[in-house]
Amino acid sequence: MSITPPRPVIETVGSNPTRLWGLTMQERHRRIGAANGYDGATADAVLLVNSSYVADPAWVRHVAATPGLVLTIDGIPALAHATSVKEVDTLRSAMAHQTAAPASSGLLFLRYEDGPTIENKQLRKRETPFLTKLEPSTVRAIERASYFGAYKGVTDVLTKYLWPEWALVLTRFAAKIGMTPNMVTAIGAVLCVAATVAFALGQYWAGMAMGLAFMVLDTVDGKLARCTITSSWWGNVFDHGIDLVHPPFWWWFWATGLVYWGLELDVTTFWLVQGAIQGGYVVQRLIEGAFIARNGGMHIHVWRRFDSRFRLFTARRNPNMIILFVSLLFGRPDLGIIAVAWWTVISLLVHIVQLVQAEIARAKKGAQLTSWLAEDGA
Repeated sequence: MSITPPRPVIETVGSNPTRLWGLTMQERHRRIGAANGYDGATADAVLLVNSSYVADPAWVRHVAATPGLVLTIDGIPALAHATSVKEVDTLRSAMAHQTAAPASSGLLFLRYEDGPTIENKQLRKRETPFLTKLEPSTVRAIERASYFGAYKGVTDVLTKYLWPEWALVLTRFAAKIGMTPNMVTAIGAVLCVAATVAFALGQYWAGMAMGLAFMVLDTVDGKLARCTITSSWWGNVFDHGIDLVHPPFWWWFWATGLVYWGLELDVTTFWLVQGAIQGGYVVQRLIEGAFIARNGGMHIHVWRRFDSRFRLFTARRNPNMIILFVSLLFGRPDLGIIAVAWWTVISLLVHIVQLVQAEIARAKKGAQLTSWLAEDGA
């Protein structure tokens, strides 16, 4: 039986003229509260946030889910989940005067300086999220920390290592001019379609360039949403819908575009390649969905360390694009799409083994599996 997490009301203590990503602390915390349902449904529970400091939203969610927890930095309460009027008054006063809160048997103090780690299920990682003093001289560093804090810990090799810095520049620019994440997604969608057309016409280098821009923007829209706390149901559908639908079209039209290079595949090879890529893509996604359904929402890529490492290279869009890029360097885009087919089959077999192993482990354990990221010190 699941326990409904407490829903305190969120309150910003004090005022701070310094803005982060263009937001005041009051507005930032209001958005975090609205996004997480901190509406005061739990009687007398208040989530107090010190406006002199800025914390990763993961800390806010962690403290909100733990009644009586006080996260301190330099001895001063930065975040606190008070459960009574007395605790609210005591902690509010300590935050307002930037002093330490008196010890109380009803409170659990957690020192940020001790480097405590928490699991961020949304971003598939375990870490010590950022918490620091907010003042004009620290804004750029905090924006950088919040940007990288919004990165998924388990993702593909390009997203993780190649373009984080490019996307940071674009995210800052988008926030500065007031662009919304959905605007970024829309621009990316246009580039995605244009890349598809280029592939169909055998214009692989042009398609690669537009595809690269789209893939970078696919990172920017999510980071902009998380950094400015503007994630929405429609934004998630728009972004993830495009991500889910477009790859099969890229691989199909890459294969048909080979005719412009005089490298078209014979009919048998074409259908074998497309069967492997398209069928493998669908079945791999179904396996991932089945794993999530069987294990309480946990992704297959965060079960064990191996699963997280394999996610770097598994046959998804970005790793496949690396294969195709290398094939273009040698002037053999035909061999590239064949290689993508083989890699899709190999990745699918790995996923099948992962699912079988998970079912065996579940049977032995008699309960849902847990992620290695949920282990302290992982």
